[in-house]
Amino acid sequence: MWLMTTRGFYSVVEHYDDPARLLVRARNRRDIDALRPLITGEPFPLEHADYAWRVEVTRSEWQAAMRVLVEEITYPNFKNAISDPAHHDAYMRVWSVLLALDDRER
Repeated sequence: MWLMTTRGFYSVVEHYDDPARLLVRARNRRDIDALRPLITGEPFPLEHADYAWRVEVTRSEWQAAMRVLVEEITYPNFKNAISDPAHHDAYMRVWSVLLALDDRER
């Protein structure tokens, strides 16, 4: 799962050794640290990995974190809610590429 939030960008996958756990991965330390109030795991780096920062969580812990993230949706336009310029620009590039999935005839 890719998740773009006002806190940061995350890739969440099943833990490779323990299907009861998930790996929440981020490209930078700031994004993974933004989740620290929501999760108990200690972030750790993997220097040569696709996502440099990771934290292990239980599925129930991630569900609880997701509930908080849902509660943080207090904006009518996600793109306008992103205050960090680097995230805003990256999210806009992703948004633009995903326009290709629009199947409406124009």
